[in-house]
Amino acid sequence: MIEIIPAIDLIEGKCVRLSQGDYSQKKIYNENPLEVAKMFADAGIRRLHLVDLDGAKAQHILNQHVLETIVKKTSLIVDFGGGLKSDDDLRIAFECGASMITGGSVAVKNPPVFMSWLDKYGADKIILGADVKKEKIAVGGWIETTEIELIPFLKNYIQNGISKIICTDISKDGMLLGPATHLYKKILSNFPDVYLIASGGVGSLQDVEKLQDIDVPAVIIGKAFYEGKIALNELSRFLR
Repeated sequence: MIEIIPAIDLIEGKCVRLSQGDYSQKKIYNENPLEVAKMFADAGIRRLHLVDLDGAKAQHILNQHVLETIVKKTSLIVDFGGGLKSDDDLRIAFECGASMITGGSVAVKNPPVFMSWLDKYGADKIILGADVKKEKIAVGGWIETTEIELIPFLKNYIQNGISKIICTDISKDGMLLGPATHLYKKILSNFPDVYLIASGGVGSLQDVEKLQDIDVPAVIIGKAFYEGKIALNELSRFLR
């Protein structure tokens, strides 16, 4: 059964969504992320993907108070990402209650630091964020696209111990037009044992079913919840 992981993206402590990673296309859905997190927990969801978009832009953690509040006041298992660039950022995230962190830009720009986190905390706590435009890695809150090809990038980190990956096709993100199933098929054909978390594009229950049909282990759902395309009570059959 595919694992359902809702997303809360944070700007100025508010629950927002972007379209294709464009900060100018910000839409605020709720000024109190805790309310949203409680709604997910009450529906029987166990996991939450919490993203500090301010931190991603600023290159250091900024919304840790929201993380701490959600962890203290809900039962959700939270993975936290956005702006984690230093050992101090990671220490703050874990001290504030994150069960896992997602490192994206740092894995591209500072592999020794990312690998030191993997060695120190273990593969259960460190998720590799692989955000792509045309199968090339993008960094810095998706503002900068590199020439790094996705599959070799993943291969290197999987060989070095990474077991969980969040992969977002940026062109799909926030568009509600369906996920990049061809991309996820390609990843799983190369790395069948990886815990792949698909992100971006989910706009209906049928999209979730398509990902489950190709054996994607988990999916992040954001805008589809907030825009009412998927109702939480519809997901009961996917919840373990």
